[in-house]
Amino acid sequence: MSPPHPLWRYASPAHFLTLTGRLLPLLWVAAALGIGLGLTLGLFIAPTDAQQGEAYRILYLHVPAAWIAMVCYAAMAFWALWGLAWKTRLAFVLMRSLAPTGALFAVLTLLTGSLWGRPTWGAWWVWDARLTSALLLALLYIGFIALTSAVDTPDDPKRGDQAGALLALVGALNLPVLYFSVSWWNTLHQGASISTRGSAIAPEMLAGLLLSTLGFWSYAGAAVLRRARRQLQARVESEAHWPRALGSLA
Repeated sequence: MSPPHPLWRYASPAHFLTLTGRLLPLLWVAAALGIGLGLTLGLFIAPTDAQQGEAYRILYLHVPAAWIAMVCYAAMAFWALWGLAWKTRLAFVLMRSLAPTGALFAVLTLLTGSLWGRPTWGAWWVWDARLTSALLLALLYIGFIALTSAVDTPDDPKRGDQAGALLALVGALNLPVLYFSVSWWNTLHQGASISTRGSAIAPEMLAGLLLSTLGFWSYAGAAVLRRARRQLQARVESEAHWPRALGSLA
């Protein structure tokens, strides 16, 4: 039998806790700097948009929130598939840890989108393809959290893991609809201003957006990893056959 791939060692609680313990301070610092600098540049220094006026500045929160909400769900589906295929505890822990952060940013996406849509479209909400699929994404997050909490038993989270994983995989079908909705249908939502072909916005606007995105991504990563550490430690402590592993972490 061939030796396991070196990356497999990070599936053990000891290695995961050690690695994330080193990463968390860096992520928190990057989050504070990125969000602080990005929002300062975007809200106070970047020029006013010629068409949308000052209302466009909400996009410095809306755009990162939308990206994070989508990617967090894609990561949830990935770890759900990994957990079902390989039966690894850490995969299910990461799947669950992503859900609250993804739900937070999905709700922020809807709220900031409404704040932007009112002066831009003249309405707080329309049943646009992009908005409807974004609402469905938020509901999927909420449903995932509710389902796993309801199915869990005090001593055995495996039923909740499996039920949540199935919902995460089914819900992932909404992601292509959400991402490509502005291309597939004639929607009110504007298309992407940043693509592989370049940027259609001013350099100051782009710099503020990239910095705030980096900051919010760092915050999301730190929040997920901190939650994963707590969940993993709780699972390890609840399993009677782990006392030696706990001793090695001390």
